[in-house]
Amino acid sequence: MASTEGPYEEEKLLLSTLPKDTGWQSQHLYLFQGFWCPSFHLQGVNSFQKHFQAKDNDVIVAAFPKSGTTWLKALTFSILNRQRFSPSHNHPLLTSISHELVPFLEFIFHPHNLQYKRPYPLKDMTEPRLFATHIPFPSLSNSIKDSNCKIVYICRNPFDTFVSAWVFFNKIKPHSLHDLTIEESLEKYCKGICGYGPHWDHMLGYWKQSRATPNKVLFLKYEELKEDVNFYVKRVAEFLDCPFTEEEESNGVIESIIKLCSFDKMKNLEVNKSGTIDRNIEKKYFFRKGEIGDWVNYFSPAMIDKLSKTIEEKLRGSGLSFKTCS
Repeated sequence: MASTEGPYEEEKLLLSTLPKDTGWQSQHLYLFQGFWCPSFHLQGVNSFQKHFQAKDNDVIVAAFPKSGTTWLKALTFSILNRQRFSPSHNHPLLTSISHELVPFLEFIFHPHNLQYKRPYPLKDMTEPRLFATHIPFPSLSNSIKDSNCKIVYICRNPFDTFVSAWVFFNKIKPHSLHDLTIEESLEKYCKGICGYGPHWDHMLGYWKQSRATPNKVLFLKYEELKEDVNFYVKRVAEFLDCPFTEEEESNGVIESIIKLCSFDKMKNLEVNKSGTIDRNIEKKYFFRKGEIGDWVNYFSPAMIDKLSKTIEEKLRGSGLSFKTCS
């Protein structure tokens, strides 16, 4: 195992007890607490669960990988910090990618993280603290579940999520990873064998919690956010107990935030076109197309049939559904 994944003795013992599979997103995936965790994230997840202490005013952006995390981070950061930073002047998003402004909890607590200072200065963070995570709801730390902190979750049509992940991870993966065809990768995806998968379990965990505790978890769909971003920006602000005032609305604050965080704006910022983040991942790879329905350019009829049947089976009776055909 590479040194960046080298666990301590405790983690080595843990890894030896977990089912393992070859990932198409990472060298190895381990079945941990019911979800497939990338080997290089497992230590951070484990440490986060043990040591993170949530505050009642914390805000957490949660998502399955490649579901709109970069965009939701930017929007949520701008909404929460609009009194501190003007969208049109010296805003942090003009000089930093949203992943630097909204840290992943599983990366903060990873002993070999490359992005964040060690130890991460949690005590120095401006409140309300804003974090992100790909961890499924059942595996969040008890301090999060027991506190009054709020979670904003975004999901995306599994067809587009799969394609976005397929393209992204093929760009960033190390040469040592086994090359899988898109059909082979879809087979694993449908079986749930992908980072933080199964995807359906991930979505349903937050979906059910949003219905049980709507004041705790706000559940968003990428497609609906794209369709009416103004409405959902206001909805997020209300959920986070910082609604826009009439004066802010009349002064165009909402529109300024939407423009600042738009795909085209973020993709064309110099800070997001060059440089790397985390494990030397090029920032430009986080901005591909941002479109709905691009999956039709990748799926064969057999693949469409397979994923459609899987989604129908896994989400049946939950009340959660997606348009799966173009």
